[in-house]
Amino acid sequence: MTAPAGITEAEASDLLINWEAARATAARLTPPGPPLSRAEAAAEVTAIRQAAAESVGHVHRITGITAAERLGEDLSDVLVVDRAGWAHANAEGFRHLLGPALKAAAERKPELIERAGSTAHLVGSSAAGAEFGAVLGFLSANVLGQFEPFSQQRLMLVAPNIVEIATELNVERDDFRLWVCLHEQTHRVQFAAAPWLAEHLREQITRLTVNTMGAADSLPERLAEAARQIREELATGGRRSARQRLLSAIRSPEDQQILSHITAVMSLLEGHANVVMDAVDASVVPSVKTIRRRFNDRQKHRSPLEKLIRKLLQLDVKAAQYRNGQSFVSQVVEQIGMEQFNTIWESAEHLPTEDEVHHPEQWIERMGFTPTRSSDG
Repeated sequence: MTAPAGITEAEASDLLINWEAARATAARLTPPGPPLSRAEAAAEVTAIRQAAAESVGHVHRITGITAAERLGEDLSDVLVVDRAGWAHANAEGFRHLLGPALKAAAERKPELIERAGSTAHLVGSSAAGAEFGAVLGFLSANVLGQFEPFSQQRLMLVAPNIVEIATELNVERDDFRLWVCLHEQTHRVQFAAAPWLAEHLREQITRLTVNTMGAADSLPERLAEAARQIREELATGGRRSARQRLLSAIRSPEDQQILSHITAVMSLLEGHANVVMDAVDASVVPSVKTIRRRFNDRQKHRSPLEKLIRKLLQLDVKAAQYRNGQSFVSQVVEQIGMEQFNTIWESAEHLPTEDEVHHPEQWIERMGFTPTRSSDG
């Protein structure tokens, strides 16, 4: 039996996840931003847009990426949003991103379509939507900016969060705006320099999602086998962690390879943006060192509840990606220069593996470059 011919990605996405429930839940759970008058909010939006425009020139100067030249002239795809606007946009973004995978799942399991409209199906899709919405509601108060490459190719800067964190850190707000925009505009430049990258990432995410959903039926057996192996290792003094065993059970070797690739790419993107935002000196962002120090220290003072939520959402994993990627980019640029590093944006074959992110010399060797400086300094 096959799924009805012609089901679209949007139809499949709406069939399996109730996106209205996602939007409603996000709207309900999104916390209010800092109290600002209408005039103060308007002034903040204007200042953020000015910082966004100014930052492009610095990104171009630091990276040498020619695609940055034209991005400073047109900011029509740069939006300054509030928390609710960010959450709503991301619900729509996930709807488009997951569309191909959910379409493939519906075609692979036609019973999903046959059950459409049943009480159990409606409850399940609404629950999935509510879970998405809850995550978006939490993240809406923590995200400073985001480049969305998959549907509308736009950069969103979250005004209330920029205001709130600048105030919390007690740093110069003009400096903080520009510092944030340097990071986010770097992402915009990356995807302009590598116009193939968005589709490449979408394909990888789709493959991983389809495989995960397709393996759901066998998951209980795989988890049981992982539990058996964990017990055996504990009995024999094995060192492999239970978490590693469970992850191996949940993900096939192919899935682990895809996930490793996605992790490497995200580490590259975030690390590169961090290198750029920290490359400016006091002539551009006078308090840059103070901002970085206080921004890093801020993470040490989160509430126990926030730490738990961040752990559940694996946001600490994302922070590690920033650090690993920044170290990779810094070491490669130090050894071969920015111009040769920029060949990384030419094709998917030039992207680093996860192992190469941790061992930059391997990427340099694979690409055939000769280091001009010793990695030991």
